[in-house]
Amino acid sequence: MDASAREFLVRILETPSPSGYEQPVQQLVREYISGVADTLDTDSHGNVIAGKNPTGETRMLLAGHCDQIGLIVQYIDGDGYISVQPIGGWDPLQLVGARVMVWTAEGPVPGVMSRKPIHLLTDEERKQVPKMKDLWIDIGAIDKADCESVVRVGDCVTFELKYQPLRNGRACSVAMDDKIGLWVVLEAFRRAAGAGLLPCALYVASTVQEEIGLRGARTSAHGVAPHVAIAVDVTHATDCPTIDKKTEGDIALGKGPVVYRGPNMNPHVVERLLEAGKSHDIPVQLAASGRATPTDANVLQTTRAGVATGLVSVPNRYMHSAVETVSLDDADRAADLLAAFVRGLEGQINWAP
Repeated sequence: MDASAREFLVRILETPSPSGYEQPVQQLVREYISGVADTLDTDSHGNVIAGKNPTGETRMLLAGHCDQIGLIVQYIDGDGYISVQPIGGWDPLQLVGARVMVWTAEGPVPGVMSRKPIHLLTDEERKQVPKMKDLWIDIGAIDKADCESVVRVGDCVTFELKYQPLRNGRACSVAMDDKIGLWVVLEAFRRAAGAGLLPCALYVASTVQEEIGLRGARTSAHGVAPHVAIAVDVTHATDCPTIDKKTEGDIALGKGPVVYRGPNMNPHVVERLLEAGKSHDIPVQLAASGRATPTDANVLQTTRAGVATGLVSVPNRYMHSAVETVSLDDADRAADLLAAFVRGLEGQINWAP
């Protein structure tokens, strides 16, 4: 991963984009890809879609979602404390004691997610998992009027956004799900386009609202009408304590991108991905899903009359937390794998199983 690509990754990770509030990160996406793309559009849903060689015979779409889980301001009480609703899937335990940021029209407002101290919890309360309604955000407001002078109902909230390098080429941050996947598809687009005349019409979509129902992938794919599409997301790394590999698979950081097999994936796409990895000496891990995956691949597959779909994932520890952890080498190899796949799409291809 070169310095400019790494800088872009840090920028998107430290830019807020809860589902429905993706505009700041989409602006960065447009700036990053504009110099490479032949076409660049933002649709009414908020998806950013770039194209290269649009007259190519086979239409190929790479999709990574730019949205992250977040919170939305629901209520401000008389003392200026903020109650929230979730945007996406949350474990409330992850929130207790977290530093958060309320993203307002005037700029970010820092706060802390709080609950009663353990000393004041009853014996029964100590046994219970806290509910979202039992937590509140404290921004240091004096009262409701003070809070409402800077925060409005409907403002979005995230954990404090900070990229942290770790040992052995690993890094942690809020929203690796799925900004590491977004980085992969954008970088694959750049690498494939930069290697010479493309054998296909190549599109890349920074999709919105995946975390609340795979919504942006559905609308962006309908517009592109691809013959073949690959979604890039994160998947659970199982190389940490307490995870059962028999039920969750054997997936490790640093051993390469993950190619999924199962009914959501077209077998020709899978075999071409594996062959691209083999011929370019890119290590690949295999994973299986016996049903439609909870990723953009789900809706890509069923767009229009059906799309030959694949799913490539970056292993991720501690998903939907403030410390999602990945290997940067896995992401770099995933971009190389997809670029090699794209470069192999020559001539007419029959995707029928």
